[in-house]
Amino acid sequence: MARLILNGKSAQLPAVREAVFARRQAGDDIEVRVTWEQGDAARMAEQAGKAGVKRLIAGGGDGTVNEVVNGLMRLPREYRPELGILPLGSANDLAASVGLPLDPEPALEAAIRLEAFPVDVPRLGDHHYLNMASGGFGPEITSSTPKTLKRLLGGGAYSLIGALRAWHFKLYPGRLEWEGGKRSASLFLVAIGNGIQAGGGQPLTPSAKLDDGLLDVLVIRDFKGLAQMRQVIAELQSRPRHGEFVDAFRTPWLTFEGDVELPITLDGEPCQRRSFRVELDPGALSLVLPSDCEMLSRKQPDISDRLASQQESRHHGE
Repeated sequence: MARLILNGKSAQLPAVREAVFARRQAGDDIEVRVTWEQGDAARMAEQAGKAGVKRLIAGGGDGTVNEVVNGLMRLPREYRPELGILPLGSANDLAASVGLPLDPEPALEAAIRLEAFPVDVPRLGDHHYLNMASGGFGPEITSSTPKTLKRLLGGGAYSLIGALRAWHFKLYPGRLEWEGGKRSASLFLVAIGNGIQAGGGQPLTPSAKLDDGLLDVLVIRDFKGLAQMRQVIAELQSRPRHGEFVDAFRTPWLTFEGDVELPITLDGEPCQRRSFRVELDPGALSLVLPSDCEMLSRKQPDISDRLASQQESRHHGE
């Protein structure tokens, strides 16, 4: 049996209702719980784990997935259900990047029937996330994009607002430290990825893996004016470990101490922090994914490998 936690704004969408009815007619046992206000999804996720639910599905946007993850992380590891995703938001960055279907009926079928794999869960302060924490310019775009524009343009809304605001950006001075390095800088953007994209399809940390025990970090810093922006773009294409304006590296943890409040989004949810630490809980959740997902670092054996292994085990046992 699977339980779907459905964002209340999506509960009356015809395509969602049809998807649930179709899966039930196909023989899938699925319960539905609908949220009413903020905090419901986390509470329902925690309750599902305590009730012994084996597979939980987050139905909504990246923010709904984030709230469900935080509810699950309140539970002891052995009580956390496997997590599937029914993507119903304007960006759906995590679902899109891992290769899950985005239409409701195939997405719900995948969330019920695909295998789950252990993935890392980063934590910024007391808040967990699965995909991306970004600070500086990116969060300003996300928080300032009108919801009606998000609905009309989807992920393209973020790029449009970004273009309009690009010449009015500000830098955020502070100090970064990570395993084996530290830097004082004025930040334009810092992205701390477990996933690869944010802001409706922007590939901030394109080499990230969900299960490698490392955060992928992108830092854009200290640049001024159009001429230096061209250099930033060139460095973003080459991704130097330590460039003139861009740093790209991997680390199990990272800290920031700022001179001012830094706007941050955690899987699309906005907040502000003057200082924070990000670290990983390796393999903390089982996430429903395609078996060939490129964001899994560890090769998953295909069915022929598994059968061969089983036959070999039986042979040695005879």
